[in-house]
Amino acid sequence: MDLCLRIGEMLLSSGAGAADVTATMRAVADHLGLRQAEVDVTFTALSMSHQRSADDVPMLMMRHVQQRDIDYEDLTAVDHLVRDVLTDQADLYLARSRMATIVSLGHAFPRWAVTLAWAVMAAAVGVFLGGGAVVSAVAALAAVLIDRVQILMARRRLPFFYLQVAGGAIATILAAAVAATPIDVDPSLVVTANIILLLAGIGLMGAVQDALTGFYLTASARLIEAMMATAGIIAGVALGISVAEGIGLSLGELVPGKIGSYSDLPAVLIGAAVSSAAFSVACYAPRRAVVPIGLITAVAALVSQAVEVSGFGRAAAAGVAAFFIGLVAYAVAGRVRVPPLVVAVPAIVPFLPGLSIYRGLTFLADGGFFVSQGILALMTAISVAIALASGVILGEYVAQPLKREARKLEGRLAGPRLVGPFRALTRAERRALRRSSGE
Repeated sequence: MDLCLRIGEMLLSSGAGAADVTATMRAVADHLGLRQAEVDVTFTALSMSHQRSADDVPMLMMRHVQQRDIDYEDLTAVDHLVRDVLTDQADLYLARSRMATIVSLGHAFPRWAVTLAWAVMAAAVGVFLGGGAVVSAVAALAAVLIDRVQILMARRRLPFFYLQVAGGAIATILAAAVAATPIDVDPSLVVTANIILLLAGIGLMGAVQDALTGFYLTASARLIEAMMATAGIIAGVALGISVAEGIGLSLGELVPGKIGSYSDLPAVLIGAAVSSAAFSVACYAPRRAVVPIGLITAVAALVSQAVEVSGFGRAAAAGVAAFFIGLVAYAVAGRVRVPPLVVAVPAIVPFLPGLSIYRGLTFLADGGFFVSQGILALMTAISVAIALASGVILGEYVAQPLKREARKLEGRLAGPRLVGPFRALTRAERRALRRSSGE
C-alpha cells in the first residue's frame, strides 16, 4: 500500500489524470497480491484501504500531495518501475528501493538549463505570435527574470498566486521600459509571450481529462487552480501598469493577448516546435524525447492551420490537432521509452486557450459593456480546452489497438534476418500470434 501511494503521489503531482493514477495504483496492488483494494484520488490527497476478510478491521493509508512541480524525469522513472513490477522484473523490496532512489536523486539538467529553456520558449512564442527579433529577445529576457524571481519566492513558500502576480508585473514593467527607449517594439506582444509562458504549466488538460473520466471533484479543483493562477497574472499585469505609470513610463494601448501579423507559415511552425521542445526541457523531460516532441508539434501546428484555413472554427482546429498528437504520441512514446503524457502535454502547449481565458477574465474585471465579450472569450476557451483534452484522449484510444495490430502484422511478416532476430516477441505476443494463426 505504501508503494502504491508513493507511485500515485508522483504521478498526480506530475499532472497525470486521476483515472490514470487510480488504474496504475490498482494494477500494482493487484499484481503484488493485494486484491480488491479500494483507491480514492482527490486533488490533494490519495487514500488506499484494504480488508483481508469480512471479520478483519480495514487498513487505511493516506498520502498528501506536497508539491506540484511538473517533473517528467521522475515520471518516466516511475513509469519504468511500474512496468518492471507488472512484468515481474522487480519484486516489492526492489521496487520500494528504486522508488526511494527516484525521489532522492537530482536531475540530469542543471537548474540554469531550465531557466535557459524558459527563455528559449518565450522567444519561440514571440515568433509563433508573429513578433520580430526584438519581441523575442525582450520576451526571453523577461522569462529569465520571471524564473529567477519565482525561484526566490518559492523558497520562501509563497503561494503560487503571488508567483504569478510577480511574473505578470515583471513582464509588464520590462515591456514598458523597453517601449520607453528608441527601440521599436510592441509591448503587447512581449506581455502576451510571457503570459503564455506563465500559463503553460497550468493543468487545463488534466482538469478536462478528469471531468471526461468522471472525477468531477478533482476536475473542479484543478479548474479553480487554473482560474486562480490566471487571476494572478491579471493582477500582476495591472500592478505592472500602475508601477510603470508611477515612474513615468507609458505603455500606450496595452492589448494582452494580441497576435501580430504572420509573415510566413514556416515561422509559425518553427515557433510552435521550439516552444514545445523548450517546455519539455524546462519540465525535465528525457533528452531523447525533446526532438520528437518538437517534430510532432510542428506537424500538429500545420494540421491546425490547414483545418482553420478550411473554414472550421478554432475549437475544431485544436481538436483535430490534439487527435493527431494523441494518435502519434502513443507510438512515439514507446519508441523513446517515455509515458505518452510526456509527449502529449508539451505538444499541446502552443494550442492551449490561455490567452482566451486571460481576455475573458480581463473583460469581466472591466465590467460594463465588456462583460458579454468576457463571457464569449471564456466560452471559447472552455470549448478549446475540451477539444484539446478529448482529442488527445480519443487519439490514445485509437492508437492502442492500432499498435497491437501492427505488432501482430510485424510478427507475421518478419522473415529471415542477416544477424539475429529483428525483435524478440514477448510471451503474450507469442500467445496472440498462435491464437491468430489457429494453432
